[in-house]
Amino acid sequence: MMGSISRPITEFCLDLYNKLNKNVKDKNIIFSPMSISVALALIYLGAKNNTAAQIEKVLHIGKDLGRMSLGSELESAALEMEPERSREREASLSQCNTDGDLNHRAFQTLLLQLQNLGESYFLTLANNLFVQHGFELQQQFLMCSKELYGAVLQMVDFQGAVEAARIKINAWVEKETQGKIKELFAPGVINTHALLVLVNVIYFKASWEHKFEEQKTAQRYFKLNQNEKIPVQMMYQKGMFKLGYIEEVGAQVLELPYAEKSMSMIILLPHDMADRSTSGLEQIESIMTHENLMLWASSEHMYETQVEVYLPQFKLEGTFNLNEVLQEMGVTDIFNESKADLSAMSSAKTLVLSDIVHKTCVEVNEEGTVAAAGTGAVIVNRSLPLTEVFMVDHPFLFFIRHNPTDTILFFGKLCSP
Repeated sequence: MMGSISRPITEFCLDLYNKLNKNVKDKNIIFSPMSISVALALIYLGAKNNTAAQIEKVLHIGKDLGRMSLGSELESAALEMEPERSREREASLSQCNTDGDLNHRAFQTLLLQLQNLGESYFLTLANNLFVQHGFELQQQFLMCSKELYGAVLQMVDFQGAVEAARIKINAWVEKETQGKIKELFAPGVINTHALLVLVNVIYFKASWEHKFEEQKTAQRYFKLNQNEKIPVQMMYQKGMFKLGYIEEVGAQVLELPYAEKSMSMIILLPHDMADRSTSGLEQIESIMTHENLMLWASSEHMYETQVEVYLPQFKLEGTFNLNEVLQEMGVTDIFNESKADLSAMSSAKTLVLSDIVHKTCVEVNEEGTVAAAGTGAVIVNRSLPLTEVFMVDHPFLFFIRHNPTDTILFFGKLCSP
């Protein structure tokens, strides 16, 4: 239904992953393509001309997105139902749906869905723009950034009181993530020349649909590479799961659903190869496209079977200053004082984006929902193999997907738990 917005997010996800992965071959990676896309869409709201076009391109926003997105379907349905009320509503809406190709309503609809995931989920996604005192901002931009993205602009004094500005930003992040992310900016990170800093944070914690039993967690080894291994807390459970196989590279794919199946973690586990001329991970990465990711994790491609799952506990945090990587991806004008066009945000000619910072936090442990009675898996006698083993004891890729919309919220690589 909302393939229209999930596809550009996945395309952006893979572009960004490939860029980040170039710099850090054997390091963990975690980021939220959905959250960063939302942050860029927020900037796009204030951008014009070439500055806007560069963001459109990096976000893979096509001409058809506006027409096929969920937002416009909802609008037309609303119009038919209540012509009077919806005419007023449309007047206020049209003010916030800019003339560009990016349909902000589709993002807004997705954000609303993610706010209503239910009791077993803790998902905080927050964007905020911190602007140097003295820049007058357009009312329209202030209104729409709040209405569409929940972003409330804050004035700070980077130039005169950078330490106070840093403390204010960190306090906002800590509050938004309920204390989970304490010090986003270390002292000295923010420049006294900063004019506009966009902070984008996302924190996620959810319960598995089928909990791992804590008493079965045991120490096992995780192979970092051919020669090194480290002890990890390896969780275990046996149950009915969807499992798939990527023929071309001999990798396994497992879907671990979260509560009520509204979200899932998809794990891409390469074949554990003895000769590591190219690692199994690199083989998966070399054929990882939007089409393939969707195919590998689709219900047609996977079959439900009894699986023994071994998965290490892990907690991943990633903090990126996205300036450099976005410039490599073609978003350059917005950081350049002579080229930036943020005239929909402010009439001040000198406003540029100084920093865009993204922080992600994902925790994986045994916790799950306490399963309701009567959900025990029925074991059917059937032909071999009776039980598949999914042993996550070497580096793997994973992503967390919002199932109703196929949107990738998080994408990561775990090389060392």
